[in-house]
Amino acid sequence: MGIGPSTKETTLHHFRDPLLNIVSNDDDVDLLGIIVAGTPQENEDKVFVAQRAASWVEAMRADGVIVSIDGWGNSNIDFATALEEIGKRDIPVVGMSFVGTQAQFVVTNQYMDTIVDFNKSKDGIETEVVGENNVVELDAKKALAFLKLKMKNKEAQK
Repeated sequence: MGIGPSTKETTLHHFRDPLLNIVSNDDDVDLLGIIVAGTPQENEDKVFVAQRAASWVEAMRADGVIVSIDGWGNSNIDFATALEEIGKRDIPVVGMSFVGTQAQFVVTNQYMDTIVDFNKSKDGIETEVVGENNVVELDAKKALAFLKLKMKNKEAQK
């Protein structure tokens, strides 16, 4: 479980990250920053990391957040907890994950209502092709469009 060859982001992918490029070049949003968080082993630590990240987002007064994960299985706990901690603070949040044919997360919550699946393999599975199941420009555009819609809906409810 976790990161495999096809979901492993190469150094080149990080230098040309499609999500960062799309969000940072969009005139409708202001990119406040990027939080890189690891996936601790213990559940108590997973919750702590998610709470700290959400507190940081809240302190920056972010209008919305995109959370992306490059693993699955035990890492789903970190992902779900981060989405929940951000959502509980009434901040619109969209997730990005490799889902494929596994089609379910180890844990879920009400804030996991908008997930962009960046599976690219025909069979919807982890493959041995390095970088095959990575975020591409279309995935990033979908995530940003979902986030803008959630932010707009929140504003309309005020």
